[in-house]
Amino acid sequence: MGQSMSGERMRSGHALGHNGGPPLEEEEDVNASWRAWHWRRAHKKAWKTPPREIALRRLARAEELGITYKEYTLEILERGKYL
Repeated sequence: MGQSMSGERMRSGHALGHNGGPPLEEEEDVNASWRAWHWRRAHKKAWKTPPREIALRRLARAEELGITYKEYTLEILERGKYL
């Protein structure tokens, strides 16, 4: 039985007394800046000002619904549906 426990510990890579939980220190994310760049780019593209006619149509519809233009645009971006 002792042999199987030490063999199991060796396979898991944990030392005696380790509970197998996540590390206390956060590991450095090497792709964080790349993801942040993509996120900023996608956000900028999504919130790009539409042509005047579309903006005026959205504004009129938002006023009919009693919400702001930004809230109405957010609904379109989140759900892909026009209210």
